[in-house]
Amino acid sequence: MKLYISSDMEGIAGVSSWHQVDARTPHPEYATFRRYYTLEVRAAIEGAREAGVGDVLVNDSHGPMHNLLFDDLPADVRVIFGNRKPHSMVQDADGGFDGAFFIGYHGAAGDANAVLCHTYSPGVIYSVHVNGTPCSEATLNAALLGHFGVPLLLVSGDRTTVEGVRRQMPWVRGAIVKDSIGASAASTLSPTAAQALVRDAAREAIAHAKEAKPFSFEPPISLDVELSTAAQADLAATIPGFVRTGGRSVHFEHARYPVVFRAFVATWRFGAYAT
Repeated sequence: MKLYISSDMEGIAGVSSWHQVDARTPHPEYATFRRYYTLEVRAAIEGAREAGVGDVLVNDSHGPMHNLLFDDLPADVRVIFGNRKPHSMVQDADGGFDGAFFIGYHGAAGDANAVLCHTYSPGVIYSVHVNGTPCSEATLNAALLGHFGVPLLLVSGDRTTVEGVRRQMPWVRGAIVKDSIGASAASTLSPTAAQALVRDAAREAIAHAKEAKPFSFEPPISLDVELSTAAQADLAATIPGFVRTGGRSVHFEHARYPVVFRAFVATWRFGAYAT
């Protein structure tokens, strides 16, 4: 069995502030939580392999996307490092995978009780809807996996995030490593307990993989993005295919979800230049 893992940091046990996950201007705590992040990913790999998984590809999907510590991962795991990937957090998900894990995920922009909640770019994206469905990063990313026939099997993170994913995809197994207290605090498991929970959930997810199914949106697929400022919408509206629908909002449609996904990536990358 071949497994894809998209990993993020905000949903890791103990994380409750931006300086713990900021690789660009590192606070001393970043080094600590970078290790905890790596160990939760490793726990997911170990649990999956105990259930029969062979090949594993991990896409480091947080911030600049080069946070994982190689020395703390199994030697035979392949890792995608680096930013500006066309499919971002789910780059190369079309590689014939049998299932996927989302480790360390967080809530969508505007979610209540979801620590460090945002959708891709905190200062740019206010909300995202696809075919009228409110979307978190997990929703957007699972739909790209689903386009390639890959089901999401496991998500770990805070309770709001995990329960939100399972409402949309009831077959997904969850590992709740913390309960958020608003956007800036959490009641959390210890790193060791969280790693054990993730390992067990990974093993269970693989054991029940045949119950899962790919998540997808029916074409034609509509993308509606509300930006944080009108200036950001000004730039997003210059992208071919986008239509301005309001002071801070744009709309895009296409028959194929990978095109829609790349269009979404373009909105927050363009929008960042106006912040």
